[in-house]
Amino acid sequence: MPFDENSDLTGKLLVAMPSMADPRFSRSVVFMCAHSEEGAMGLIVNKFLGFMKLSEILAKQDDNQPDDSHRLPVHFGGPVERGRGFVLHSSDYNSEGASLKVTDSFSMTATLDVLEEINRGSGPEFAILSLGYAGWGPGQLEDEIKENSWLIAEPDQHLIFVEEDEHKWDGALKQIGVDPQLLSGTAGRA
Repeated sequence: MPFDENSDLTGKLLVAMPSMADPRFSRSVVFMCAHSEEGAMGLIVNKFLGFMKLSEILAKQDDNQPDDSHRLPVHFGGPVERGRGFVLHSSDYNSEGASLKVTDSFSMTATLDVLEEINRGSGPEFAILSLGYAGWGPGQLEDEIKENSWLIAEPDQHLIFVEEDEHKWDGALKQIGVDPQLLSGTAGRA
């Protein structure tokens, strides 16, 4: 996808180039939840931390939660507010006033109600929980893209919610016609 400084990256994927200097973003695939002149916010979707039983999360909030075996994949969403949870999910679920509909296929909710609904079996079809998020100040992301730190791809529910995390980076690159083995680890301009 071509990029110019006026492009809105909301709902797009950022795919880290091999030259990415920040180890927290090495081989990352970031789903962009918001992008404007004020900055950008996204969730890394391929840095798996483990599974968490929803009953363990909800029990910390409410002693009356039933013990349940629903498990949700938990990801490192980014280095900002790492103790805060964000649920990226299919847009078949909406929590009035709490869910941000990013695209027709993807939404993000940062309140416990989505976890409660998943625990009851009435939540979204697809969901991942991210701890923390990736954030950029005004112009910062645009500069990183100009420096060839990121490629831009269209999101795909299968890639984000179903594909194994270790294959998401390669899959996102292949989706835009880039062979990961042909990418150079050094940045430059012709």
